[in-house]
Amino acid sequence: MKVTEEIRNFKAEAISEAGAAELREAARDARVWAVAATSAAKSGHPAGALSSMDIYITLLGAANVSPELADSPERDRIVVSHGHTSAGFYAALAEYGFFPAHEMAANFRRAGSPYQGHVERCVPGVDWGTGNLGQGLAAGVGFALAARARGSNYHTWVVMGDGEQVKGQLAEARRIAMKEKLTNLTAIVDWNDIQISGRLEEVMPADIPALWAADGWRVIKCRGHDCCEIYKALKEAKNSAVPAVVLCKTTMGKGVSFMEDVADYHGKPAAGEKLEQALKELGSDVSLFDALLEERKGAMPKGRGVTHEKPVLRTGRPHTYTKEDKKDNRWAFGRTLAEVGELNYKKPGSTPILVFDCDLAGSVRVDGFAKACPENFIEAGIQEHATATAAGAASAAGVVSVWADFGVFGSDEVYNQQRLNDINRAGVKTVLTHTGLDVGEDGMTHQCVDYVGLFANTYGWNVVVPADPNQTDRATRWMLAQPGNICLAMGRSPLPVILDEKGEPFYGGDYEFRDGKIDLLRGGRDAVVLAMGHLAGRAVEAAEVLAEEGISVKVLHCATPLTMDKERLFAEVGDMPLVSCEDHNAQTGIGNIAAAAFARAGKALKIKSMGVTRYGLSGRNTDVLADMGLCAEGIAAAVREILK
Repeated sequence: MKVTEEIRNFKAEAISEAGAAELREAARDARVWAVAATSAAKSGHPAGALSSMDIYITLLGAANVSPELADSPERDRIVVSHGHTSAGFYAALAEYGFFPAHEMAANFRRAGSPYQGHVERCVPGVDWGTGNLGQGLAAGVGFALAARARGSNYHTWVVMGDGEQVKGQLAEARRIAMKEKLTNLTAIVDWNDIQISGRLEEVMPADIPALWAADGWRVIKCRGHDCCEIYKALKEAKNSAVPAVVLCKTTMGKGVSFMEDVADYHGKPAAGEKLEQALKELGSDVSLFDALLEERKGAMPKGRGVTHEKPVLRTGRPHTYTKEDKKDNRWAFGRTLAEVGELNYKKPGSTPILVFDCDLAGSVRVDGFAKACPENFIEAGIQEHATATAAGAASAAGVVSVWADFGVFGSDEVYNQQRLNDINRAGVKTVLTHTGLDVGEDGMTHQCVDYVGLFANTYGWNVVVPADPNQTDRATRWMLAQPGNICLAMGRSPLPVILDEKGEPFYGGDYEFRDGKIDLLRGGRDAVVLAMGHLAGRAVEAAEVLAEEGISVKVLHCATPLTMDKERLFAEVGDMPLVSCEDHNAQTGIGNIAAAAFARAGKALKIKSMGVTRYGLSGRNTDVLADMGLCAEGIAAAVREILK
């Protein structure tokens, strides 16, 4: 559109009369396609799409976005938090040439089409997949933080609905943005006073301007169907000295008389005579709709591929801890993170590393990184939901994003956010400390014993559970240099260094960490113990006890249960009885994964899975683990039993 020449990057003080007319016509045309798309799909949210349309059309014309920049790292980011208005945002993108409008409308919500029911990254112009309301601002915070770390001038815009303003995650994100002085972030609210169940004051009353003002944001109001006012407000917000929100007063269903200000059409498309009326009021007719239905029977359009970028990092040389060292895995992780951070901090050509913390820096050992790389350390306070999303979005914007937290907070509490990071093909490195019964005195509320199972329910996450400080050091360096979402999990207590049969550190020296690798810690011919994480050391102790009884036990360890090399496992175990041991739920951890692998391969053998079978006690970690049978003697007893 010609108007973009005058307003792109907000270079004009105001929109000209001719430009305003062009934007109004584009909004009218896009409304046609949005209504037709939801009706062709027989599902969707037409009224919300119409409500936000003038915002979308004005923003897409003025922001630094275009089809040519759709994958550029320097483009402005636009996050649509109320992702159910997808038909509206897609239609607006089509007006700017991102893809043909008829293609989108004909294939909206069609199984296999990129034009899904909620905005997804497979559609050009969509920067973050949303729909679970209240997530968008946190994603915007992540994009804005990544821009700052990369020294980029791009701006992040987050468009959201009014019904989601009461969500707690949104409040968390507001506070993080204000604390970090993210003036490269602007929030926009479509304020039509209607949500699915009725009017805002009936469903959950909230003083929306006061919510933003209370957290220090600059509040700007405008009429949300006047492109000139919207442009002026957005320009003012972009130039604000503090983060700003633009509250756009709108009408649900704007442009279609029977949809306007009616909650029923929040999630109901028009059909029959109502559809004919809607298209007529918007300056079109039912012939357009009939053509879309015919096109809907045709070939499926292809979406945009979203790939992980491999970080460019100097990872340094691993340390080797000896049997005299009494360190925990967290300590080794923190030392390594700080070293790799310092090696790459503000170095040309290196991918920036951002580290997020939720008021636990000393406990999760990211305080060393904070000292070495202060400008890339984000202290978010006790606000895990927004932090999980922000870290994920940042990882999709050209930085290595690390978030360290206690296990229950970084996996159980924010499972939905981590699931959305998976859907969005992010690359966040979530480091869980204080996992398992090893938290000891903290008791059952802090016993994270299900993280492998939780991440196994996704389709892209990987999980790494190192055995000792040496493997932790090498796993950390490996993780930081990998694309994709990775969880690094560990306990809290000091661990003995695992030694080989010659008395040397098994994971020291030239040991190379590899995804899926199974390590042979001890050879044996009578039975096999497969360990995960810190129980590897106890498994070796058990093997030594059993050796004195004349029982020869092979000990295996795999730090990556979700990607374990199954063929190597089959080869190492053969037809020997197998005992698995882990500080994790026995039904969803490495024992269950191994048993399922043997069953699917049609291999029969005796298997006993040792792990957490109930919530544990509160006391010394050794006592709590022993109570569950997860000690050297407990493992040895399990081997004796399975050999009977």
